[in-house]
Amino acid sequence: MIRIAIPGATGRMGKTLVQAVAAADDMVLAAATARPDSPDLGRDAGELAGIGPLGVPLKGVIAEDTDFDVLIDFTLPEACPHFVELCRRRGRRLVIGTTGLSEADRSLVEAAAREIPIVLAPNMSVGVNLALKLLDLAARVLGDEVDVEIIEAHHRNKVDAPSGTALRMGEVVAAALGRDLSECAVYGRHGHTGVRDRATIGFATIRAGDIVGEHTVLFAGEGERLEITHKASSRMTFARGALRAARWLMDRGPGLYDMQDVLGLKN
Repeated sequence: MIRIAIPGATGRMGKTLVQAVAAADDMVLAAATARPDSPDLGRDAGELAGIGPLGVPLKGVIAEDTDFDVLIDFTLPEACPHFVELCRRRGRRLVIGTTGLSEADRSLVEAAAREIPIVLAPNMSVGVNLALKLLDLAARVLGDEVDVEIIEAHHRNKVDAPSGTALRMGEVVAAALGRDLSECAVYGRHGHTGVRDRATIGFATIRAGDIVGEHTVLFAGEGERLEITHKASSRMTFARGALRAARWLMDRGPGLYDMQDVLGLKN
């Protein structure tokens, strides 16, 4: 059995991960945490997730003597470095679905990956990662003959924008077109903007209600347009992808991987 540690088990994604682990035949929940000031400390993680007791009480930290094989982090950027260091120190595998990481955070992840296996991906959905493959193909075929716009929508509580997935989609398209996203991205428009520069990649962000996650990349040319869209209706799709990544890591040595590696989509 693969022993899974889940920090942030009181959040939306944390509860979904607990549910997914409990439903998996080859996994067991080894540890679950909440904020040190959470009123849910001491409660059973399974009961909080609505699936009945699992015998795993919520703690404020993952104790040094806790036995786990893989830690799955979907918390906040400021918490991620702690979990990276914990797994590096303990020699454990790590799956990171947290978005909004700084350059310093990413450097820390890259350094740790020289010692432990890590999957870092802005989106764990199988469908989204297949879409990334399709976006690369579409951009290479359509080239500079189209305008590219990326539209993403998430729930009102998401704190980073554009989403990590939208940015990754932009990076894939830009790379296929031989561009640098940091130089060609346009994040929203207002006022008199002038004629659109075809060399740019536009981003539009929506934050509303309880939208789980929707992404559309629009390739618009003269007389036709192509839209590649992914819509998530449940967080379980991200949880199942994270568990798939955790299984995949069990047979891997140190290195920094992404979901394209996990799904065998890299050339």
